Amino acid sequence: MRRSPWATLAVLALAQFIVVLDVTIVNVALPDIQSDLNFSADTLQWVISAYTLLFGGFLLLGGRMADLLGPRRVFIAGLLLFGVTSLIAGLSESAGFLIGARAVQGLGGALLSPAALAILTVTFAHGRERNIAMGVWGGLAGLGGTLGVVAGGVLVDTLSWQWVFFVNVPIVIALVAVIPVFVPDTRHGADGPRTFDTAGAVLGTAGLMAVVYAVVRAEPKGWGSAEVIGFLGGGLVLLALFVRVEARSKAPLVPLRLFRSRALSVSSTSLALNGAGFLSMFFLTAIYLQQVRGDSALEAGVHFLPMGAAAVIGAVVASQLVQRLGTRTVQLSGTVLSVVGLLLLSRADATGSYASQLLLGLILFGVGIIGVAVPAQIAAVSDVEHHEAGSASGVVTAMYQVGGALGLAIVTTLSISKTTDALEHGVAQQQALVEGFQRGLLIAALFAIANVAVTLATPQIQPAREQIAEAAAAA
Repeated sequence: MRRSPWATLAVLALAQFIVVLDVTIVNVALPDIQSDLNFSADTLQWVISAYTLLFGGFLLLGGRMADLLGPRRVFIAGLLLFGVTSLIAGLSESAGFLIGARAVQGLGGALLSPAALAILTVTFAHGRERNIAMGVWGGLAGLGGTLGVVAGGVLVDTLSWQWVFFVNVPIVIALVAVIPVFVPDTRHGADGPRTFDTAGAVLGTAGLMAVVYAVVRAEPKGWGSAEVIGFLGGGLVLLALFVRVEARSKAPLVPLRLFRSRALSVSSTSLALNGAGFLSMFFLTAIYLQQVRGDSALEAGVHFLPMGAAAVIGAVVASQLVQRLGTRTVQLSGTVLSVVGLLLLSRADATGSYASQLLLGLILFGVGIIGVAVPAQIAAVSDVEHHEAGSASGVVTAMYQVGGALGLAIVTTLSISKTTDALEHGVAQQQALVEGFQRGLLIAALFAIANVAVTLATPQIQPAREQIAEAAAAA
C-alpha cells in the first residue's frame, strides 16, 4: 500500500509533540499537585526529574531497540507505554505513585522518540524533502514546549491538574489506530551484534538517579549524613561501572570512542549546562508566578509565551547566522544572552510589575537557550563518522536531558535551603519564597556563566545547509 510521506510525518510529529509537551505542561500544575498529593518542597522537583532522567537515561537504548526490532514496532510500544502511564499519573493519589508513573512515562518517551526519528529519516530522501520534514518535526516539537505551559494552565484552571496527564490518552489512542495506515514498517538489519546493552542503560540511569537523590536529600539531612553519603557514593560507583561496561560492550549504548572528538565532548557539556539552566528557570519561575505573585495556572502559562516566541524566532535567526559567522560565535552570543536573562530575572520581587521585572529577562533567556542549542547540535556531530552520527545525536540529546535533571536538583536544593533559612529567621513566607527564587536563578546563572567558558573551548565550525536544518529541528 502506497503511503503519503507527509501523512507519516504528521503522525510522527504529533507523537513527538506530546512527548515535548509533557516536559512543560506539568510545570504550571505543580502548585496544585503539591497541595493535593502533599508533596514536600524538596520532593516536588521529582515530578519533573523522574520524567527527564528516565527519558535521557534510556534514550540510547530506545534507539538501539528501534534498530534491532524495527522502528514502527518500538514506536507503537513506546506510544502505548506513554499513554498508559499518562492515565496512571492522572489517577495517582500519592506523591510516590505519581513519581513512579512519571518515570515510566519518561521510559515510554525514550522508546518512541528515537524510533519516530528513525522512521522519518528513512521515509524522506536526503536533501530538500528531508530538510523540510526535519523543520516541521522540530517546529512542532518546539511548539509543544511553548504551548505546554498555556495548555497546562487552561486544563488546571478549567478542570484539574489530573487533566495535564489525561489529555495524552485520546491522542495516543488515535495515533495507535492510524499508525498501520500511515506509518510504514521500515525494518532493516542492524550492523554488528544483535544485542541490547540493557546493563549499560540500567547502570547509567540508576547511577544518575542516585546522585540526584543524594543532592535533593542534602538540604534536609545535611551533606555529612549517612543517607546522602551512601546514595552519592553508590551513584558514583554505578556510573563508574557504567563506563566499564560501555568500554567492554560489543554493542555499547555510548561508544566511548566518540568522546575522542573534542567538538562532541565540549558541545555535549554545553548542552548539559543549557538543559540545567532551562529546566531550573522553568521550574522556579512557574512556582514563583503562582505562589508569590498570585497568578492562576493559565496566567502563569501566558506569561511564559514571550519566552517561547523568542525561542522560535531565535532558532530561525541562529540557523541563518551559523552559516555566516560559524558555530562558536553564535553559541557564545547565546550563552551571554542566557546569563543576562537569568540575572535580570533574579532581581524580580513580590511587588514589581511583570513588564518591568520579568518580560525582558524571559525574552533574552528564550533567545539565549536556542542560540546555544542550534550551534552546539551542529558542532557535536561535525567530525563524527557518518555511520555514527545517530549515536552522537543520541549522546547529546541524552546529555541535555540528564544535565537538566541534575541541574534542577542542585538549584532546587539550594533554593529551598535559602527559603527555609529565611523562614527560620522570621522572614514572611512570601518574601522567603522570593529569596529562594532569587538564589535559585543566580545558581542557574552560574551554569550559564560556566557555559560561556565551555563555549570558548568549542571549535569554530562552518556547517553545510543540511547540518543547519537538522540541528534546528533537533534543538
